[in-house]
Amino acid sequence: MLKKVIIAGFLGGLTLMIWLFIVNGIFGFRNRLDMKQVPDERQVYEMLKRNIVEPGRYICNPELTPEGTFQQNVPVFGILYGGVGHEAAGMQLILEFILAILTATTGAWLLSLTSEKTITNYWRKVFFFTILGGLIAIYSSINNFGIGSYPVKDALILAIHTIIVWTVVGLVVAWRIKPN
Repeated sequence: MLKKVIIAGFLGGLTLMIWLFIVNGIFGFRNRLDMKQVPDERQVYEMLKRNIVEPGRYICNPELTPEGTFQQNVPVFGILYGGVGHEAAGMQLILEFILAILTATTGAWLLSLTSEKTITNYWRKVFFFTILGGLIAIYSSINNFGIGSYPVKDALILAIHTIIVWTVVGLVVAWRIKPN
């Protein structure tokens, strides 16, 4: 079973990367959520470059009221600086591929531990991965909204995308994982 799990995990990770390449690279799904253009980008960029020198996630709050509280219904901005530029894209892609394989292999291994009723039915195996995708979505996507982060609508769109991605991975892994 170990060989089946490793092969299924590799194929699942490869499927994940191909899906993300098509959806993000060709159709620009994440670009529309993560890379919106800022008016006066050059001025904003230069100001950020001067003021944010350490990698991290920053919050830019409105000015406090005379009572020392935050104003209501005024924007709070989140700023994220990972500490690298475009030169890191290749290394990031390699890391994402490794993580995709490890995650899909872990899912395949968990699937291999399920009941006979689950592991003998293709659609139950796919549903198992849909549930895994739902759990990942709840923690990583839905949990990533609010002050300084994604708007609720975008967080929900990311969650739905995550569930779809893991269902697609499940289609491949379910095809490879069969009972002994």
